[in-house]
Parts: sequence; C-alpha cells; structure tokens
Amino acid sequence: MDFWSRLIANTRLSSGSSSKDAARDPIRRRQRFEKEYGQLLHIWRNCSNLARDEDAAENIEIRLQGLTNILSDESRRPLPHPCISFCSTKQIYVPIAKIATTSYNEWIIKEAVLFYATLIESEEEAFVESEAFSASLTNLLVRITGANSIRLGPDTEVKVVELAFNITTKIRLEPHILSTWFKSHPESHGGEEKTKDQREKFAGRTQKQDFPLFYLLMDYIHHEGKIGDFARTGLLYIIEAASSSVALEQWIVESDLSTLMATGLGALYSQLSRKLVIDHPPENLPPILALSDYQHPTSTFEIVSSCSPDFQLHLETFLSHMLFWQDVLNHCRSVEVKSTLLEHFQVIFLQQLLYPSLLESSDVDGGSSVAVLTYLRRILETLDHPDMINLILHYLLALPDTQSSALSEAEPSVSAARKRKSMDLATMMATKVETSYTPLLFNLVDLIRSCVKSRNQQTVCVTLQLVAAILKRHHRYATTTLLRTEGIDMNTSRRTAGAHQQEVEFLTTLAGTVGGQDNFDEMYENILKDSMTRVEGHPCSLKLVAPKLSTNNHKLPAIPDSLPGAPRDVPPHTLSVDDPLLNSILDIFETFFINPVEMNLSATETIIDLSVCGYISVEGWFLRHPKKYSYDDPDEPLSPPPDPESPLFAEFERLAAIMKCRRRPAWKASSLPRMLTVLESLADQVDYFRSSVPRFDELLQQRREAFQTADAVVINPQPHRPSSVTTDQASQDGSRAESPARPSALEGFAQRILSELGTPSRSNSPRGRKDSLRGSSTGSGTSAGYGFTSPTSKPAPAPPKEFPMNYESPSKSGLSRSFSPGSHHSDRDSPVVSQAAAFAAVDQGILARQITLPTPKIEPIPLDFGQKKAKNPTNIGEDQSNDSEGKVEVTEEPDHDESEIADQSIVPTPPETPVEVKTASVSHVLTNVIVYQQFLLELASLIQVRAGLFNEVKFA
Repeated sequence: MDFWSRLIANTRLSSGSSSKDAARDPIRRRQRFEKEYGQLLHIWRNCSNLARDEDAAENIEIRLQGLTNILSDESRRPLPHPCISFCSTKQIYVPIAKIATTSYNEWIIKEAVLFYATLIESEEEAFVESEAFSASLTNLLVRITGANSIRLGPDTEVKVVELAFNITTKIRLEPHILSTWFKSHPESHGGEEKTKDQREKFAGRTQKQDFPLFYLLMDYIHHEGKIGDFARTGLLYIIEAASSSVALEQWIVESDLSTLMATGLGALYSQLSRKLVIDHPPENLPPILALSDYQHPTSTFEIVSSCSPDFQLHLETFLSHMLFWQDVLNHCRSVEVKSTLLEHFQVIFLQQLLYPSLLESSDVDGGSSVAVLTYLRRILETLDHPDMINLILHYLLALPDTQSSALSEAEPSVSAARKRKSMDLATMMATKVETSYTPLLFNLVDLIRSCVKSRNQQTVCVTLQLVAAILKRHHRYATTTLLRTEGIDMNTSRRTAGAHQQEVEFLTTLAGTVGGQDNFDEMYENILKDSMTRVEGHPCSLKLVAPKLSTNNHKLPAIPDSLPGAPRDVPPHTLSVDDPLLNSILDIFETFFINPVEMNLSATETIIDLSVCGYISVEGWFLRHPKKYSYDDPDEPLSPPPDPESPLFAEFERLAAIMKCRRRPAWKASSLPRMLTVLESLADQVDYFRSSVPRFDELLQQRREAFQTADAVVINPQPHRPSSVTTDQASQDGSRAESPARPSALEGFAQRILSELGTPSRSNSPRGRKDSLRGSSTGSGTSAGYGFTSPTSKPAPAPPKEFPMNYESPSKSGLSRSFSPGSHHSDRDSPVVSQAAAFAAVDQGILARQITLPTPKIEPIPLDFGQKKAKNPTNIGEDQSNDSEGKVEVTEEPDHDESEIADQSIVPTPPETPVEVKTASVSHVLTNVIVYQQFLLELASLIQVRAGLFNEVKFA
C-alpha cells in the first residue's frame, strides 16, 4: 500500500515539476506555444461560421488567452525568448487579426487586442517598426471600430484606444517609426497633375488609410473617462510629431482635423440648454442666501436649472473639449497647423454658433441671455491660451484687425496647402445663408450694456459676472470697448496725502456707522492682506510692481507679456464720468438694500475688479480729482521764509511742499464723484432703517453672529469676502475664491440658525450663496474700518406697543445680546427660557416685516430746505464738518425727514403714473447691510494698497 502511495505522489510531483520545467525551458515553452497556435488555426479553419458557432468561438478565445499568457510570462523571463521570435518570424499576428475581424465576437476581439498589446510591450523584434505588423494592426483597429462592426463594450473600447495610445507613445519617443504608421504620398514637383491631385485631396478626398491611427483617435476625443484621455493625449503626441515631419505637417493641414475639431466643439455647444436659470441645490445652500429673501427660480422642460446634473455634465464636457483645443495649440509647434486650427475655430464656432447665440439671446424669453452670457463667462474663465482669448474677444468686441508682420518659416508646400485650406473654408461658408449682422453692427459691448439694465435680475447678475471676468483676466480688451476711458497725466492725477487720508477715513467712517461689536481692526488688517494679494496677482500689475533697475547696472530679465496677442501698450487712463457701464452699476447701488443679494455681490465684485488694475486711475470716477481740490483756510507758512540765498531755503521749500500735501481739501459736494455720493446715501438709508426698525442694532449683530456660526461648521473653509461669490453653481476659477464644499446637513443647520437667532421661519429650505460671509481669519461676517474706534452697540429702543408687557432689553434681562445656540438653559420651564422664547418670537415678527427704501415726500419744500438743496444737491457736505485738522466726521441729524434721506438730486414732482414700490424683508435688508459694510472696507483697503504699490499719493 505504501508503495502505491509513494508511486502516485512521485507521479504528481513529477507532473507539477514538469510544467514548471516546461515554462523555464525555452525549447519546451516554444513547443507548447506552437501547439496552442496550431490548435487555434485548426479550429478557425474547420469552422464555417465563427460568428454563430459558440463552442468554436469559446475555444478560440481560450487559445488566444493562452498565447497571450505565454508571451507575457516569457517577457518577464531571461533571454532567449523563442515565442516572441516565433511571432515575429511567422507573423502569426496576421491570421489572429483576420480571426478577430471575422468573428464578430467581442471576447475574441478583446483577446486579440491584448495579444497585440503584449507584443508591443515586449519591446523586442521591433514590432512597431514592421510594415506587416502596422498594416495588420491598423486593419484590425479600423475593422472593429468601423460602421459595420459590432458594438464594443466600454472595457473593450478602452483597451482598443489604449493600444492606439501606446503606439503614439512609441512614435513620440522614436520619431523615425512614424513612416511605418503614416503613409504619405508626395507628388512630383511641378505640373498641372500635381495641382489637380492636391486640390482633390484638399476638397475632402484625403484618404484615411494614409494615417488610420489618427482618425481612430479623432473618433474618441469627445468621450469622457479613460477612453477620452487616451484619445486626446495620443492625438497631442501626433500633432507634436508634426514639427519633425514636413509630410505629416502638410497632411494635417490638408486633412479635416481642424474641421472635425471645430464641428465637434460646435456640436457640444449645441447640446447645452438654450435657456437657463441660475439656482443652487437645496441641500447645499450658502447661508448668505439662506438669510435673505432668495427664492428658487422656476425651471421647466425648456428652461434648465444650473444645478441640474445633466446640465453640469454637458457643460463640463464642453469645457473639457475647449481645454483640449488649448492643449492642441500648446503642443503644436507648426505655425501653419496652428493657424489652420484657429481659422476654423473662428469661422465655424465663433461666427456660426457663438456669436449668433449672443445675437439671438433675450432676457424676456425665459433665460436665453442668462445661458449664453454664462457660457461665454465660463469659456473666458477656463481658457488662458493667448491666441484663443485674443481671437474670441477680438471678434466679439469688434476690435480692428491688425496684420501680423511675422514671417512664416514653413515649407512652401505647407504654406500652399494652408492657403488652399483657407480658400476652401471661405467657399464652404459662402454656400451657407449669409447673415446681415456682424459684430461691427452689434457686438458684445452692446449686449452687455443692454443686459445690465434688464429687469430680469438673473440677467443682470450674469452680465456683471461676465464683465468682472473680463476685467479680472483680460482687462486690456475692455479699455477701449466696455469702458469709456480718457487718457491722463500721471503727474497731475496723483492725489495728495491729506486727500488720501481724508477719503480713506470717509469710507471707514461710513462702515463704522453701520456698527458692530467685533475686533474690527484685526479684521481690517486681514482685508488689507487680501487686497494686496489681489492687486499683485492682476495680469496688468506684473510690469508695474516689478523692480525697474537692479544693482550693479545688470539688466533684469525681460518680463513676458501677460497676454501675448492682446493690445500691447495700455497707457494710463481713467474712467469717464459718463461711462454707461459704471453709471448702470451705480444705478443698481441706488436700491442696494432691497436688491437680491446675488445682484449686490456681482455689482461689488465688478467695482472691485474695475479698481484693481494699476493702469486705470481711480481719481475722477471713484475718488475726487486733484483739479477739484479747494481749501477753506489760506496756505500759511509755519515761519517766515529765510533768505533765498540761504542754504536753508531749499529745505524750507521742501518742508512747505510736504505740509501743503498734508492739508485736507474742503469736502464739497461739487467735487465728489457719484460713487462717493451713492455710498453716503446708502449710509443715510442705514440710519433710516435704524430709526424705523425696532432693535435694528441687536438684530444686525445677531445676523453677523449667524454668519460666524455658519462659517464654523464649514469643512475646510477657504478665506474670502462675501461679495466674492459667483452666482453660477458651476463657476470655477474666475472668481475671487472657490466656494468650499458644504455638508448636506447645512440645510437643517441654517434652519436652526433662523429659528434660534430670531429669523422668520419659512416653509422652504434656507437658501443662500455657495460662500458664507467671511472677512477675516476669525470668521467674522463683517469688519469695520481702519482709523476709527470700534463702534459699540446702541441701547435697545423702547418696545413698540405690540411687544409683550414683560419685554426688557437683553442687557437688563441678563441673556446677553443674542440667542445663539447653547446660550439657553436646560430647564425649558424656567422664566429665563420663557423670556428668551418671547424675545425670539418678537424678533421673528420684526424680521418678517416688509419694508421699502425712503422716498421723497410729495409736498411743498420749505424755504430753508430748498436753500440747502440748492447748495448741496447730493446731500453731502452739509452733514459733515471739517474740524481744525480737516478730519471728516459723519454726524446724525435726528430731525431728518424721509425726503432728506432720499436722493436729493431727484425733484419731488407728482408722478403721472403710480410707480411700483419694491419691498424686502428686514432679514433681507440686514444681510445686504453687512455686504455693504464689507464692501466699504474693501474699497478703503484697496485705496491704501494701490497707494503703496503704484505710488499714487503725492507727499511733496
């Protein structure tokens, strides 16, 4: 018995060892490989119809898999590799390709693709350099991806495109193998026959069999995931190889690469919704909209919401293909290929699709203007290639054409092909219906100026965001188009040190009148740091802040132009006081507190972006112009001047000039630009709300603490300011800061804030922006100005008649100022908790009230008021007095009536038709008041930063 057991064990051991020995022995391994291959051919030849014979197809799949495993195992073993040599010598890949193409079986096709991939990865026998291997593989790829082939699964398609990508990688590393995969057909030089053949090729008869791999990749560049990445990267490698092959360069110019790419981009653009509304998902609402009167817009089957998953997918696909265009231009070293691509981009995409969609948009048909303006903004924020940006804005803004003086160094044949391609494109466009509108008649400037005055709030928001994107990233294109500018003399346009300090204090004092109880000085320092980063990062600031000279007279490296192809020289300029865009934005500011929060954030964003560029002077349209300075007191010297011949005379004149620049001009209404007038009128409106809304200061502080609490629960917060938020859910890098991801529990948290801090409860979920209010590292929702004492809260006003009889000031009841979470006692039945609940109910009633802006009364004007109005039509200057040092102080007049608080430039005449009175809740107004205070502080910090970086203040 033991004998038989030992015999069986030895037999099994010898069988296992024999298989391992066969794998180690090259001769036995080749015998096994030839046997598997012979059985594969036998099954194939004896099968009449492989597509219907499932057993034969399964056996062939198993044999193919066995061959691939042997090759893969052999490539990891030491030399020799007889199986790989056998594949090269016998060219067994040829019948394997035939088997795969005739099988119509996805599993056999997949194994055949893996077999070819294994041969290429072996890096032996120079398979990629073999003509037979190239012809066999390209025939396989064309047949299995053609129109008459079976539909391949996603995994198989990935393997197919990855195989094509591996070949392009070999071509990139070894350019000499390009001739194996690309078969050019050079014509004889001269003669009519050559011209005829070239024209036929150019007319669309270029044979795909010249470079099948190229067209295979072209078919998959629009796909997402790995398959699209492999296709796009492989195509980039081929285009990059054109720089070392004149024949390939000419072939690419004559091929329909540019046409396919442009039409593909147009197809993706056409898939985007023609009508759009900007919305935010209920589970991811920012608190700044949750604590306002934000209402979700209505979306229908035709009008798509921006937070729709399908819309987001289509937009992401379109923008990714736009980035692919940019990558192609970055990798392309051929001037002729690049010019061909850009020409087709302009004619097919810009002229035939993008511009007509802008032209046909309207803000009254359900959001078509919102859609096209949003798409254009996302394009400008996504791209950074100078040629593409220049082409888009140059055409849409109707800038004059400039002839390039650069001489092309391309081969004559390539240049000739490039000209023929341009002629063919012109002929193709001439056959289409010609439109009577061009950017010379109606361009992007006209559209922006009309949309910013629209009654559709979302149209105004997206228009301002588009303007902000252009000003932020491509400001030089706006200087002569969107903006009405005037040239200036930098020597006469610099403000004095006294005027600079006076204007900064004016803005910070306005912010101080809003009130608050936080550490404002520290917050303002953080705002200054953010403004410094913003100004230094502006594209136009590169040459202004760079050092002019270096030590030891060494020349500094040349500063590259931030936007090659854009207008080269941007001389110093300033905005005209009658600039339509600026005045339209200031019109929006007139009703700031009852505007939608998104509109105010977009307007403040645009003003900040307009003020950041160092080439635009802020004097005249933002700050007072030095030409309008006037002084109430005469210029008296400190001491009698010395003898002109004395050596101290020069020092005395210098000291006198310094003292003169330190003087503060008289604050007169006639010298104030409209910007400052509107900002002060908004401060008057805050005083009106404070006097008419009970517990206004307490409720405002509670709102500020609500934003602080909301910031505390944000995961990985990113510091930014409230007005930096974009209103588009898909907005990217174009805004001041990216919005952080918020947890899905934010909806319940915001609702809890609304109830605990006295905000009126709503049936809908809280709505808000993607970003919460942030002004400093401490997470405060606002901050106050630099140079004034931190304001303290005012005593609570007397309770109105409808308040409960046991109403007391929070300071008297010992409940502290706010009803923040965690401040309640655990005993629900205690008198303190009951009183807190009563206060919360009262606050909810106050916050839910609908209020409107103060309006002028229609009544005869008293004589003394009329004289005041005649002297000061903007109601600025009379409310402020200059002390002995010229310090500006904003004083309160308790006897103001509503007509004095309103814009005094409006003559109070009885209207012929009743005007629609817009209202907003007290809760909504409180949020806008915090945005207004934050905006004032940013303006003040921006003035200070510009003064230091751009040397805008004159001290002597």
